Amino acid sequence: MKNLEIDIETYSSVNLQKSGVYRYVEAEDFEILLFGYSIDGGEVMVVDLVSGEKIPQEILDALNNEEVTKWAFNAQFERICLSRYLSDIGISLDPFHDNHPLSKEMTRYLNPSSWRCSMVWSAYMGLPLSLEGVGAVLGLEKQKLTEGKDLIRYFCVPCTPTKSNGGRIRNLPSNDEEKWQRFKDYNKRDVETEIQIQQRLIKFPVPEDIWDEYHLDQEINDRGIKVDMDFVKQAIAMDEISHEKLMSAMQQLTELDNPNSVQQMKGWLSENGMETETLGKKAVAELLKDAPEHLAEVLKLRQQLAKSSVKKYTAMENAICADSRARGMFQFYGANRTGRFAGRLVQLQNLPQNHMPDLKEARGIVKTGDYETLEMLYEDIPDTLSQLIRTAFVPKEGNKFIVADFSAIEARVLSWLAGEEWRTGVFASGGDIYCASASQMFKVPVEKHGVNGHLRQKGKIAELALGYGGSVGALKAMGALEMGLEEDELKPLVNAWRTSNQNIVKFWWDVDRVVKKCIKENKPQEAYNIKFHCMSGMLFIVLPSGRQLAYVKPRMGENIFGGESVTYEGVGGTKKWERIESYGPKFVENIVQAISRDILMYAMKTLRMCSIVAHVHDEVIIETDPRMSIDSVCEQMGRVPPWAKGLLLNADGYECDFYKKD
Repeated sequence: MKNLEIDIETYSSVNLQKSGVYRYVEAEDFEILLFGYSIDGGEVMVVDLVSGEKIPQEILDALNNEEVTKWAFNAQFERICLSRYLSDIGISLDPFHDNHPLSKEMTRYLNPSSWRCSMVWSAYMGLPLSLEGVGAVLGLEKQKLTEGKDLIRYFCVPCTPTKSNGGRIRNLPSNDEEKWQRFKDYNKRDVETEIQIQQRLIKFPVPEDIWDEYHLDQEINDRGIKVDMDFVKQAIAMDEISHEKLMSAMQQLTELDNPNSVQQMKGWLSENGMETETLGKKAVAELLKDAPEHLAEVLKLRQQLAKSSVKKYTAMENAICADSRARGMFQFYGANRTGRFAGRLVQLQNLPQNHMPDLKEARGIVKTGDYETLEMLYEDIPDTLSQLIRTAFVPKEGNKFIVADFSAIEARVLSWLAGEEWRTGVFASGGDIYCASASQMFKVPVEKHGVNGHLRQKGKIAELALGYGGSVGALKAMGALEMGLEEDELKPLVNAWRTSNQNIVKFWWDVDRVVKKCIKENKPQEAYNIKFHCMSGMLFIVLPSGRQLAYVKPRMGENIFGGESVTYEGVGGTKKWERIESYGPKFVENIVQAISRDILMYAMKTLRMCSIVAHVHDEVIIETDPRMSIDSVCEQMGRVPPWAKGLLLNADGYECDFYKKD
């Protein structure tokens, strides 16, 4: 046996979507219902565990055998569920078989190193992240059965007790034998579909380096990060008190039944001489500029109420495992156009920033549950709780966090690729790219907190908004008008940035040209140490690291301006599979972000033995012994991969007793 294809169906009273698989398998009532498998692509067998059938011994042995490659679509689910199952039947997950406490701690789950994930393979090829979606795009003969969702709802989650079902809280095979047989057929079909996916993608194997990255990702997900649950519970309780007080104050001022209702509030404002089409964050901030005092008071309360959200705290509560660690928060290759990670459950990628100077003190007050003191010291309680969300993540006892991140990684990669030497000079001298950009644009010296310091903000906005072909619209989306820029300043700002970065602009349109040529002529192209080729209805962009970006069914089309454009199939803005239009600067954005991702992965591999517990964008969070130095971590992170000669990297870091933004 070389390969074992697996698909399982399970039951648990824990909500999988809200809590993730690690918490899901900890439920007392968790069990595996069906175990579908195929050995080396042979006949698919289904083991009906509910009806008393047993998984054959050779299959149980294979699950713990590093020489046998285990395949599944979203393999993390199968691996973690089977870890619980094997533990329940008395099979040790410890590869050393020495019963040492450290071995047991390190082998909570099956070792991911012999597992492969068909979903990762699909993502690597630019395909959907669902079995059903991949089957449809590839036009497989045996696609996932569409009735699966109904069957899962019937057998895999608790049901509502009613008179008609005899008051039961779950459905068993005996409750509908015909459905159960269809469920077994569904389980079998999933394995068949997975095998077919592999057969169709066999010409495009995932490089071993990428599988190694996947295994590292699984190690980090398995390790998890500790959450201070005492603090989280108090934060949720305080938010409830704050929400009630804000609602009460608004009701008194407006006499509305539900002042949180957009329609009711818009009506009340209209009656009081203030018209608005929306009550979004930006709109309320704009209304406040000219609002009379009695209306301003209500609008400020609404602002606070809008912030009064504990979704992140409740997400932590849902995801937490028995040892107070949250697991499964990162999806490998979640963004398949770049290969970047996607966030799951708590969504670390979009946590509110913290700007409070007394973060530790505020956190301590919340943890003790002293609402009165918090209210006395901090006027805006929702904002305070929002800024404290990061601090819920803590190192285990006796350890500290080291947080290290790359400085301006995308700007550095873009400058390196395009050969924009003045920018490279800024990075080489340790300068501030925002000041340097403003200086280059406005032809005057710019120093942070010094001469012409007011121009730095314009340089920053330009850098963040314009690097990938953005224009006036991108500046507005970045908040340029809210930051004090005038409408008539925007277009000159775009022109000034592009004039100052002519090599980057040239890079955009050179990439645009070679992509079009590659698709039209079906011949390989190369530019800026990046290779482009078409094969089997796919466009591949080969990065300096050797990793490929894949675009499905590329072809030439026409844009809204009547010019030619490149289109391909992928998940668009509607979250549906559709044809997407692209052009040079957009491809450059994908390339730069993908290379930045490869650099992060290179750093994470370098730091593999340092107990990485989380990573956010270009930042790594390490749980470590107090003796480890920040400088050593930053030095390792700043190592330039061998395929990126000439790239200048820099990493900064800090240590903390709870997670925060330095």
